[in-house]
Amino acid sequence: MKRIAYAAFILLASFVHADIRFTRVTDETGIQFRHFNGATGEKHLVETMGGGAAFFDYDNDHDLDIYFVNGAPLTVAAVFNSDALLPTNQLYQNNGDGTFTDITQRAGVGDTGYGIGCCVADYDNDGYRDLFITNFGQNVLYRNNGDGTFTDATNDAKLVDEPCFSAGCAFADYDNDGWLDLVVVNYVLIDLETAPDCSQVGIPAYCRPEDFPPASDVLYRNNGDGTFTNVTQDVGLTALGRGLGAIWTDVDNNGSLDLYIANDREPNFLYQNNGDGTFAELGELNGIARNEHGDAESSMGIDTADYDNDGDFDVILTHYQTETNTLYQNDGSGIFRDVTAQSRLSEPTLLPLAWGTGFVDFDNDGWLDLFFANGHLHDNIEELEEIGVYKQQNQLFRNGGNGTYINISEKSGDGLLIKKSSRGTIFGDYDNDGDLDILVINIADTPDLLRNDTPPVHHWLGVKLVGEKSNRDGIGAKITLQSGDTNLLREVKSGTSYLSQNPHRLLIGLGTADQVDRIIVRWQNGVQDVVENVRGNQWLTIQEGAGIISD
Repeated sequence: MKRIAYAAFILLASFVHADIRFTRVTDETGIQFRHFNGATGEKHLVETMGGGAAFFDYDNDHDLDIYFVNGAPLTVAAVFNSDALLPTNQLYQNNGDGTFTDITQRAGVGDTGYGIGCCVADYDNDGYRDLFITNFGQNVLYRNNGDGTFTDATNDAKLVDEPCFSAGCAFADYDNDGWLDLVVVNYVLIDLETAPDCSQVGIPAYCRPEDFPPASDVLYRNNGDGTFTNVTQDVGLTALGRGLGAIWTDVDNNGSLDLYIANDREPNFLYQNNGDGTFAELGELNGIARNEHGDAESSMGIDTADYDNDGDFDVILTHYQTETNTLYQNDGSGIFRDVTAQSRLSEPTLLPLAWGTGFVDFDNDGWLDLFFANGHLHDNIEELEEIGVYKQQNQLFRNGGNGTYINISEKSGDGLLIKKSSRGTIFGDYDNDGDLDILVINIADTPDLLRNDTPPVHHWLGVKLVGEKSNRDGIGAKITLQSGDTNLLREVKSGTSYLSQNPHRLLIGLGTADQVDRIIVRWQNGVQDVVENVRGNQWLTIQEGAGIISD
């Protein structure tokens, strides 16, 4: 089955390889954000974890804007001993000419809490995307007012909970009622005043996650009136883990979204949707809780996609130093197999410590490549261990189209040679030129906006979905592009990578084909839209039940 898929797509892409190249353009675009982690030398674990971001079109002008999540001082003494303004999260508006403007104050989204990550979705179906921020402390929901400003709706939405160490989050309509629900993945329970000293032979060091008790994850059901209800126990999300990443995806292609949670140093969770509003945790049974050796790994970032073009969604997970990043192949029924070694990812990903990640077609050849954002947790790792460095080079792997990946990090432009301690990573076409760019967030450092300067030898198609009975963003919808005998499957998702949010609009590489015979959109509620004979190299919008409404 997989050999047939590979062979069919070779006819479309013809394996014309472009030299994938990235250029750092952060400074010239006007981005002046710098991540603040609040480190004072006391070695609080939270200082090492944050750094999320989002690509999203907050003002509906067809340009991707950027939201940066920032840290904060961790102690009252640090606040009062500083003459500087408190660091805040920041929103940068895309000016449409390759530059950005900081509009945080005007938009009203400058939360001063200790930010960890974020996710984006139109939770109230009003046509404007809203922001949810996970904090070390009280999380925040910003409702988009549609006039360039946001309102803190945390209280009104009934999302005020006991402050926690929240990490990943993701929106999805798990019960198929047309309203987006929200999962929040919590990490560990930490009291800064009573946290242990984890120094190693007199050298200051951060504690391990297992030095703290795990925290419960939370699922909020959208009531459709602007409020949410905590239904965690009712639906069966009862497993306890030190969670960092979360993503909704339909692993068994039955039309109901399943939930995958990446846990740190313990088995990962796969909550399979029973279709009746409840879930069953099947991570171990379905082969995705541990690696092929039976080891539970330190899972950080996560993404799902059809990397092998066989019609189902596979999973990539990033891990700690001396653990490979792990690629799980889906057999089509939601049963997974660790194919890291076969894909040639084992050796090159063993020593780096990886966080953000994504299945992304950087050269538009129709095969999804892989990116890993690397950087150590310990800023003094060279004193603590014989291997490992704090600032590390990120990695880019080209999809070989035959089940294997090729490491091209050293020959993909100056943007891939940067060495920092990276965390959250997002992918989107910020300059609307038909290829996917990268934004990497670096702990206590400036971000790297990497413009994709790959020669345009392949064609592409951009698709934005607008739901009617389904949720407005089309989250959970599957898009299939058919050209001859070839099918390319994509899914609209919330969450992904590490603590971050990719845009909901999709850019899909077509290889050498300059048009698509058929676009099939399968909305989560069962509605199917079919559009035929669509030319490539354009952005188009498909509305549920109406087909193409703009191009």
